[in-house]
Amino acid sequence: MLQNLRVHIALFIVSLIYAVTYSLVKDIMPHYIKGFGLIIIRVTGATVLYLIASQFGPKEKVNWKKHGKRMFLCSVLGVAANMLMFFKGLEITTPINGAVLMLATPIFALLLNVLVNKQQVILAQLIGVIIACLGCVVLMAGRNFTFNNATLPGDILIILNAMSFAGFLVAAKELLKHYHTLTVAKYTFLIGTVLVFPFGIGELIEGKFHEMTLTIYLEIGFIIVFTTFVTYLLNAWAITKAGPTLVGAYIYLQPILAAIIAILLKKDTLDMQKILAIMLIFAGVFITSTKFKWYKSKA
Repeated sequence: MLQNLRVHIALFIVSLIYAVTYSLVKDIMPHYIKGFGLIIIRVTGATVLYLIASQFGPKEKVNWKKHGKRMFLCSVLGVAANMLMFFKGLEITTPINGAVLMLATPIFALLLNVLVNKQQVILAQLIGVIIACLGCVVLMAGRNFTFNNATLPGDILIILNAMSFAGFLVAAKELLKHYHTLTVAKYTFLIGTVLVFPFGIGELIEGKFHEMTLTIYLEIGFIIVFTTFVTYLLNAWAITKAGPTLVGAYIYLQPILAAIIAILLKKDTLDMQKILAIMLIFAGVFITSTKFKWYKSKA
């Protein structure tokens, strides 16, 4: 029971950090620095923190012959492709389109976990994901989102990003059976830094660092330390304890927490639509964490 509570607390913290980050990113991009340039700062900064933290963690040697390909795959899916496609997708499509399409992440995570890891299908997880997804639809009902030729390239990138992050959650599960979370994070980000560098170096050079205020620098620091370093560690740890499906399902809390933050800052109001959405999302995440088995894999 205590272990399950710790997992939920960790994933709640991750969702809360991401919810706060959406507002911070709007302060930084694109006036001070563009998306790909910010990604280089984010990934490089987090890599340095992982290298420092690993000095205080277990000293593990990676069996690159056996696990090298999966480590590279996690770097591509969880760092490079995930971040690059999300930021570029948001530049082309609308924020509301991006929010709607990201709802596919837990569904992809559930399906990939069944297909790749031969994980047993659990009815509660399927029902929970659907209920939480419905809650997000209720939250965004009536808002101005539309899919057309102008947003199509961005919409495709957001969908690919959702698939990429889901693939990372599933692929990382096997690595985390053999190595500590710090070891996996350190090497995936080291490789990820090399992968994103060619895409973002131009935008990094164009960054208006001389115009940045102390507040902007602190917000960038928050993104490096909390949005990247802390969240990836917590997600990786949660995968080892609860699996990728529950970790993916917690993405549904992000719009709710963002709405609550906006309400507390008096930038939004609480109404019955938001109350219903909150109830559905929390119910869906709770159901997803239960252990009621519908079908057990023979594998």
